Amino acid sequence: FVVAVWGIRGGRILAFPLGLLLMTIPLPQFLFQNLSAHLRAISSTLGVTCLQLVGITVFQDGNVIDLGPIQLQVVEACSGLRFVFPLMTLALLCAYFLKDRFWKRAVVFVSSIPIAILLNGFRIGMIGILVEWFGKGAADGFIHLFEGWVIFLVGVALLVLEMVILQRLWPRGAASEPADRPEGGRIQAEQGPHDMHAGALPVGPQRHAPRRSWAVISGVVIVGLMGGLASQLEAREERIVPRQSFIDFPLQLGAWEGTARPLEQVYIDALRFEDYLLADFHLPDDPHPPINLYVAYYQSQRSGEAIHSPQSCIPGGGWVITSATTIPLGQPGSSEAPMFANQLFIKKGEQQQVVWYWFQQRQRHLTNEYLVKWFLLWDALTQQRTDGALIRFTTTLPASGDLSIAQARLATFSQLVMAQLEPFVPR
Repeated sequence: FVVAVWGIRGGRILAFPLGLLLMTIPLPQFLFQNLSAHLRAISSTLGVTCLQLVGITVFQDGNVIDLGPIQLQVVEACSGLRFVFPLMTLALLCAYFLKDRFWKRAVVFVSSIPIAILLNGFRIGMIGILVEWFGKGAADGFIHLFEGWVIFLVGVALLVLEMVILQRLWPRGAASEPADRPEGGRIQAEQGPHDMHAGALPVGPQRHAPRRSWAVISGVVIVGLMGGLASQLEAREERIVPRQSFIDFPLQLGAWEGTARPLEQVYIDALRFEDYLLADFHLPDDPHPPINLYVAYYQSQRSGEAIHSPQSCIPGGGWVITSATTIPLGQPGSSEAPMFANQLFIKKGEQQQVVWYWFQQRQRHLTNEYLVKWFLLWDALTQQRTDGALIRFTTTLPASGDLSIAQARLATFSQLVMAQLEPFVPR
């Protein structure tokens, strides 16, 4: 639309403000969650390193910083993304107004990312030090918020200092000035219209007016249609399908007996699901470890709520994913379409576990996170539904390390669970 109204030259002039505007658009939730999970792990490690440097005894278990009597959980809000995105935006502005060589501008912008990550790790370390000295209250309330603002201002100061150092160490020479000016910048602005088109074919207003008019009209129509469509989609009410609560889920599945387990409130607040089931199932007189069943149901995934992938969450508990594959489910010889599950092998110290999981999205049984997002959009448009669930099974490998035993038990138990799920996870 900008090019249609003001032409290519106008598009070039407005490219930066339009690009800056794009940075205000939030990331898709699943990308945000994946980035957050990786940054939390990095920030936790940096925070523990800071504590160890000042002589504080600390133990790290994933995203949990254990100070002995007090444990600090590095939650999603402490991942550092709230530092990274604003500091990147400020760095982009600084780079734009820095009238110097392109490589210096690029260094200023790119360096904002490691600066934000390192400062967030330092902030977590400082919180740990204050908690060690003054108690857990130092990690809550105004003090916690104030520390964040102070660290962010330190990041801004570091960007300014970086620009000063670049200017001092590599001053801009007079010989490089013409080459460093943007194309179509000051030199063209000082020329007259006849000089700008010297040697070119004469282009009069009569020649471009009809084409420009049609381009403007087309742009206005397209923008108007898109705006109308967006407002209609926003006004549509989401269809809520009735379902049973997981409180009514049977804890006796065949010979398997279950024991429900509550989730801590900090995890409930972070995951933001509508309903969940967490239970351990075992067979009587069975020497093998129990199977943990976790089902998280999301009634709506439109306003920031989204299913958290186990591949993003599991490392936060100190587990290392050693293998990730997709395996078929279902009874051999069944005439139904084959179903699949993601299989993870995870390890923490000497303990090893097998994890099976998939995403139940309306009538679909999915293992690919990108397909989940595509069908989420499609069903929102065609069915006015964005509900869905994560189904996850976890069991510890037996002492013998025999994987076939664990897989056989998971296959048998998962069939029993799927037979009971439909009232709780509607299709």
